[in-house]
Amino acid sequence: MDNSIEQSDKSHPLHNIPIEISVTVGKARPLVRDLLQLSENAILPLDSKIEDPVEIYIGDRLIARGELQEADGAEPGQLAVRLTEVAHDKGDLS
Repeated sequence: MDNSIEQSDKSHPLHNIPIEISVTVGKARPLVRDLLQLSENAILPLDSKIEDPVEIYIGDRLIARGELQEADGAEPGQLAVRLTEVAHDKGDLS
């Protein structure tokens, strides 16, 4: 790749804009009656297990899957995601 192209890519103003990524660990489908009875310390079971992959989204687009792990060098208990699959084209991860 041409160095002048690499340099212009690195200094592009869009490269410094933060983007929000959501990580989905599972879903729950309780009845409304059950939701209304929830209180502090209640447990809401999800449809996934701890070892199941998590899904990583930008907006409503699935961009990757990964595994939850503790972040290296961060505060104890700080979560991170190790990517195991990454979408390269629309529809890669269905």
